Amino acid sequence: MSGKERLLEPEPYILPDMVMQKVHESMQENVTGLVDLFKVLSDPIRIHILKALEVQELCVCVLVEITDYKHSALSYHLKLLKGAGLVESTRNKNFQMYYLTDLGRSLLKNIESTFNQ
Repeated sequence: MSGKERLLEPEPYILPDMVMQKVHESMQENVTGLVDLFKVLSDPIRIHILKALEVQELCVCVLVEITDYKHSALSYHLKLLKGAGLVESTRNKNFQMYYLTDLGRSLLKNIESTFNQ
């Protein structure tokens, strides 16, 4: 092998042991919660619900009217959003009112700012 051929050989990619350990640890982390959150966000109707709740807290009856979804379907989506910590609800007389949590508001704002750039 000539000196010229040796120069063409790529250098091996070597990470310091500490970096390799951190990479390994990050690959072992439990990401179930994050995966579940992305699953909740993967349905367009749920994103639309979040955007509607960004305007104002609403009852399911308003969401039924503006989406043409059945009450039961919207309740299912709201349950998932609630389970993910993005939405909460309170009772106001005869109505269950839904609103964004701080997490829901922050997440929606960050998603919108990231994808509107």
